[in-house]
Amino acid sequence: MKMVLNKKFKVLCFGAGAIGSYVGGSLSILGHEVHFLDRPETLETIKSTGIRLNLPNGNFDLQPQYLWSNFEEALHNNEFDFSIIAVKSYDTDNLIHGWVDMKEKIPPVLCLQNGVENELKIRSIIGPEKVISGTVTTAIGRIENGIVVERLRGLGIENKNNFTNDMIIAFQQAGLNAVGFQNPESMKWSKLLTNLTTNASSAILAMTPTEILSNHQLFKIEIEQLRETIRVMKAKKIPLTDLPGTPVRLFATIVEKFPLLLSKLILNKAISGGRGGKMPSFYLDLHSNRRKSEVDYLNGAVVRFGELCGVSTPVNTVLNNTLIKLTNEELLINKFDHKPEEYLKLFPNKR
Repeated sequence: MKMVLNKKFKVLCFGAGAIGSYVGGSLSILGHEVHFLDRPETLETIKSTGIRLNLPNGNFDLQPQYLWSNFEEALHNNEFDFSIIAVKSYDTDNLIHGWVDMKEKIPPVLCLQNGVENELKIRSIIGPEKVISGTVTTAIGRIENGIVVERLRGLGIENKNNFTNDMIIAFQQAGLNAVGFQNPESMKWSKLLTNLTTNASSAILAMTPTEILSNHQLFKIEIEQLRETIRVMKAKKIPLTDLPGTPVRLFATIVEKFPLLLSKLILNKAISGGRGGKMPSFYLDLHSNRRKSEVDYLNGAVVRFGELCGVSTPVNTVLNNTLIKLTNEELLINKFDHKPEEYLKLFPNKR
């Protein structure tokens, strides 16, 4: 029987980018009171143009009433039921800087960020009982003043108590296809595995996922970075789990067990049918002139945890180090641009 929740939540959403607009906006449409906190320039744009959501159940033009650029002011004037962190992982430290002195006032935090270390940082400040792990598998695209749902999959939310169960029901009612998970570490690492495919290589090579997966030598590098990640998960005794609309366990079996030619055929078809011609997030970050990248929170995390548990991760190490150098302009941004042979020289033992 489908659960019904009549309660309306008061929510603070850190970040009004793609994920924040999608999740916060969807809750707002259903009648929840959603406050957005972001940079002043972002808020000015929202005041001017609103937020447009092109969702499977219709198109919506929102004019958010509650916009904040100062966290302390938002907390001083409101008592929130929970908050959502929807900023990039490289902005986490900035976001939580100064939380120590107000940790008692901070509402429960749902962390929808990529990577597996953000929750660790947040827990160290406000305690584990207030931190709720989450992940978004729905494919979202940017439009001029909002977002479009390209493929509805869903959200994963750590279901730890009655309160989180109510949150999940609210998210389900908002059309977000929320699913509860008892093992947040498994959920976050399983999402990490799916995030890695062609992300760093597309940024480094300026090639689409389809172009990369069609090249046998480049495909071998992709498979090896994923196999390294699976080995780290096994060493840490973290089980794989399927995510909303995402058969992660089948994906991992194909990566680990299938012959390269067969896995290449299957994965190329699956990914090309999804985001094969669309450049992944690392590429977009590299060409945004922000000089920031999430690569160290994905590939870099694999390397760090691999070192802790004695698993070698040479491919993830090269991908992480190379993209960091490109981001920091220690290497010319076009050094590997559509130059697979130059790129493959970074992996002399994998060719």
